[in-house]
Amino acid sequence: MLGNLLVHGVGERMTRRFAGIVVGSQTLVVFLGALVAWAIAKSQHNAAHTSYLVVGLVLAVLCIVASGTLRRPWGVTLGWVVEIATVLAGFVLPMMFVVGVMFLALWVTALVQGRKMDALTARHQEQDG
Repeated sequence: MLGNLLVHGVGERMTRRFAGIVVGSQTLVVFLGALVAWAIAKSQHNAAHTSYLVVGLVLAVLCIVASGTLRRPWGVTLGWVVEIATVLAGFVLPMMFVVGVMFLALWVTALVQGRKMDALTARHQEQDG
């Protein structure tokens, strides 16, 4: 954990929900980005066009896996890997830098605000119970 930022481990309920929503919705954007990279490379007769599609599809599947594994200690770490990989996809498709930074910001926000909400929920339950 870096400050209030979860890097490895299992977050509480709201942290998992927020992070799952972010990385789950990222799946569609990554998939569409893979299709765009494939189409542009193919139209330019780039021999790597199939590789762009395959790597993009693998990244989209990893988004789904990361979303579903947030209850495991390595799920958040996989989420970080997916976020970094999405930013790095900008070297193939420059607009993915923008998309990757946006989703990275959402990911960090989900982890930080989710932890705050979980702490508030725990404090509220202590007062009630």
